[in-house]
Amino acid sequence: MTRACRALVAYAFTNLGLDRVEIRTAAGNARSRGIAERIGFVQEGVLREAEYSADGPQDQIVYGLLRKEWESRRS
Repeated sequence: MTRACRALVAYAFTNLGLDRVEIRTAAGNARSRGIAERIGFVQEGVLREAEYSADGPQDQIVYGLLRKEWESRRS
């Protein structure tokens, strides 16, 4: 999954010319959070009760990655 996410991020910056990519994941989803962090995304904030599940409202963690950060990690 990490490889697929890296490929999507590379496509977004290289082919689409984006300057920023954002990932949002449930606060309790450690695996998804780990993917974002391994790729180099920075946690930018928490959206309180922004997601609903069978257990009720859940917080979302917002991660962001800028093109310049991505490029510096590739060098």
